Amino acid sequence: MVINEKIFKALANKTRLDILKWLKNPEEEITSVSCDTVRFMMEHRGGICVMDIVTRANMTQSTVSTYLKMLLDAGLLISERHGKWTYYRRNEENIKELGKLIQKEL
Repeated sequence: MVINEKIFKALANKTRLDILKWLKNPEEEITSVSCDTVRFMMEHRGGICVMDIVTRANMTQSTVSTYLKMLLDAGLLISERHGKWTYYRRNEENIKELGKLIQKEL
């Protein structure tokens, strides 16, 4: 992972930070669907559906999609497309690497 300006821009917004937090514990944080549905999405779709993140954020789909793209471009999220739906999960490897870098350098 290359640490660059995109990462810090992506992290400079409370809602984008919240999205990372929600995706860390989706069974607790994504309440628009049942825990069983959340587990199914994580296991079989590779993440949480955009619309469930939109519901949790209580923002427009276009705003949340922009936020997700920023986090994706920064390497903090991974996406999978299934039909017309896109599912997101955290990129744990890159998040851990960022944490190590911050701990070491800052």
